[in-house]
Amino acid sequence: MSVIETIHTDLGATFGERAGRTVAEHYGRPERAHRAVRNGVGLFEAAYGVIVVEGEDRLEYVDNVVSNRIPAEDEQGCYALVLDPQGGIEVELYVYNAGERLLLFTPPAHADPLAEEWSEKVFIQDVEIRVATDEYAIFGVHGPHATEKIASVLNGAGSPDERYSFVRGTMGDSGVTVIRTDALTGEESYEVICAVDVAEDVYDVLLNQGLNAAPFGYRTWDTLCLEAGSPLFETELEGRIPNVLGLRNALDFEKGCYVGQEVVSRVENRGQPSRKLVGLTLEGTDEDGDAKRAIPESGAAVFDGDSSVGEVTRADTSPLLEDVIALAVVDYGLESDSVTVRVEGEEVPATRTDLPFVEGSDRSDRLPEYQ
Repeated sequence: MSVIETIHTDLGATFGERAGRTVAEHYGRPERAHRAVRNGVGLFEAAYGVIVVEGEDRLEYVDNVVSNRIPAEDEQGCYALVLDPQGGIEVELYVYNAGERLLLFTPPAHADPLAEEWSEKVFIQDVEIRVATDEYAIFGVHGPHATEKIASVLNGAGSPDERYSFVRGTMGDSGVTVIRTDALTGEESYEVICAVDVAEDVYDVLLNQGLNAAPFGYRTWDTLCLEAGSPLFETELEGRIPNVLGLRNALDFEKGCYVGQEVVSRVENRGQPSRKLVGLTLEGTDEDGDAKRAIPESGAAVFDGDSSVGEVTRADTSPLLEDVIALAVVDYGLESDSVTVRVEGEEVPATRTDLPFVEGSDRSDRLPEYQ
C-alpha cells in the first residue's frame, strides 16, 4: 500500500490497485496534472518492490543472472532484465550499487518470488538476499524543471547528471538518495529514496518547498509514458524478447552467459527480430462528423489491408495531442505507414507515427532502437 496514504487522501486522491499495491490513481483532473508535468514539474509516489543483496559475492551473483553489466562503482546503477530460457522477459530491474550492498527495484509483485528463487540457488557464494519493500519510500520528480526542483530542496550534494547515477544528501532534516532516472515520461526525471519513517516529511518538502510541484498519480503516469513512447513492464515487456522492443539499453552483448542470452544473441546476429514496437495515431470521425474517440483495447488487431500484422499493446487519448495514440507490436517487415486497427468491431484508419509522440525535455531511455 502507499506509505503516505493519509497525505494522498488530504490532497483529494482517488485510489486504485497496481499489482496488489494501493496507489494514487489521480487527484480529480488527471489531464490537467499531465499538462502541469509537461510544463513544469510533478511529484509522484512510485510503486516498486525492493530487494537488498549483500555479501562479498553480491556483484558476481547478480551479474551472472541479469542481462546487463552490474556497475562495480558506488553510486552507479543500470537497467537490466531477468529472462526465461526462450529469451522472454520475466522481470525488469533497476540495480544500484550502494557500496556494501546492491539495491534492486522490481515491479511490485515480483520482489518476493524473485528473492525466494535467488536465495534457493545460493550455494557456496557469500550472498545474502532479502526483501526490503516495506523499508523505503520512492518519489518521482518529473518535468522540464525537475532538475531545478531537486536543486532547490537537496542539501549536501548536487543533482546527479548521468542516468542511473545517484547522490546522497538531505531534504529538510531527512536523509535521502536522489537518482537520475531513465526519463520514462519524456521529461527530466529523478527518484528520491528515503526511509519509510521520514516519508511524509520528505514528500512535504518536495511538494511545498523550493520550486512548486504538482502531485500526480498513475493515471497521469500512464499517459505521460505513452506520449514518450516508453514500453512498460505490464503492457509491453513481460513475456516478450527484448530485441522485439528495441530495448537495447537493458542488454550488454559482451558480457558472459545468462539465462536467455543465447536467444537474444541469435536474434541480434540475425540483424533484426521478427517483430517490432511502433507508434500509431488513430484517425477517423464518427457518423456525426466528430473526432472518433473510441480507444482500442490491449490486443486489438492491426491490419495492413486484409492481412493481420500485429496487435495494440496499449492506447489512450493524448492530453496534449488530443488524438488517440497507441503502441503496437507489428511484423518487422511492415512497410506501409497506413494501417487499420479494430476498435469496437470496426476497422479504424491509423498512421504509423515516429516515437516519441510528444517531444519533452528529455528522451526516454526505452525508446525502441533497432540495428
